[in-house]
Amino acid sequence: MITAVLPTYARIDLEFERGEGCWLVTTDGRRFLDFTGGIAVNVLGHAHPYLAEALSEQAKKLWHTSNLFRIPGGEKLAERLKAVTFADTMFFTNSGAEAIECAIKMARKYQFASGHPEKNRIITFEGAFHGRTLATIAAGGNAKYLEGFEPAMPGFDQVPFGDLEAARAAVTPETAAILVEPVQGEGGVRVPPSTFLKGLRALCDEKGLLLVLDEVQCGVGRTGKLFAHEWVGVTPDIMAVAKGIGGGFPMGACLASEEAAKGMTLGTHGSTYGGNPLAMAVGNAVLDLVLADGFLDHVNAISTRFVQRLAEVRDRHPSVIAEVRGQGLLLGLRCVVPAADLVVALREEGLLAPSASDNVVRLLPPLIVSEEEVGIAVEKIEAACRRIEDRLVAAPVQGAAE
Repeated sequence: MITAVLPTYARIDLEFERGEGCWLVTTDGRRFLDFTGGIAVNVLGHAHPYLAEALSEQAKKLWHTSNLFRIPGGEKLAERLKAVTFADTMFFTNSGAEAIECAIKMARKYQFASGHPEKNRIITFEGAFHGRTLATIAAGGNAKYLEGFEPAMPGFDQVPFGDLEAARAAVTPETAAILVEPVQGEGGVRVPPSTFLKGLRALCDEKGLLLVLDEVQCGVGRTGKLFAHEWVGVTPDIMAVAKGIGGGFPMGACLASEEAAKGMTLGTHGSTYGGNPLAMAVGNAVLDLVLADGFLDHVNAISTRFVQRLAEVRDRHPSVIAEVRGQGLLLGLRCVVPAADLVVALREEGLLAPSASDNVVRLLPPLIVSEEEVGIAVEKIEAACRRIEDRLVAAPVQGAAE
């Protein structure tokens, strides 16, 4: 019989009762160091008192009114994001997929408003993950996610990630925009060379296209800058963000320049819950802390030490780990063994980490992670590698006995 909750997830048999910073505690009292972070969501960890207070105070006053009325918290958050990004305007959503949907609509409507209704196709990249709606799985192009939901929504042309010449060759008179993640998370924690994003910006300028960035996973301090594109000095026209921007509360945003947003006039887009008072209260609280003096310096300092120690683990266990990759605290271990085996071994050691494509295990700790907790994580990763090595040694013996 089907379960009461639709069985679309292969859920791990762990039930958590509470969280404390970078730690999760199960209902039976076991403690796990959480380097999944809600899949790059919990940038300030679990039960952060400042976020809890902001949410509690707002909950006592007003939860929801709809966008029929002004929402002061949303106007405040928009002005603050405008001040620290390229954006002139933004639309608040409930999720990353909704932010990407808004970005796709905005790019097409921009070309329509510019007198080019034929420009409605978007160039995307292999390995991308943009969400699970019909439009976003078509944009991602992953056959696993598309299977059974065909026909795929038209309008997307995929090329290899990091291949600027392939992107140039894909431009046609129907191309409206280029959609890209500055760092691919689900795609295997892949960081392209800085020349790639710079080249895409130049290509868009040359061809009259919009550059749309998906910073749902790599944004809000995750790479050590507020947004990942800042590392290469590239300015997008549209950017989708979510995950970390709410620190665990469901919210996202589609940010844009005034020019890129010119087609999004009255009635062209909407959301019942997007930008509701609860989300805006938490979003402002997250921004308070992420923009505080020293916060991003901490992310970069911790990342440098973490990467150095991970490289040492890789050198000691080359039969398990082939490569350490990533940026900031969006890190990945490309495995020699199946990545799923390392995920299980880490969990057995009390460390939670998710896998990704390209046989990678991601490490996505809260951005408040301490040096001590990084040290504990490294010890657990090393112990997990030894577990796997012991099993590799034992496997032939077991086979011979059989």
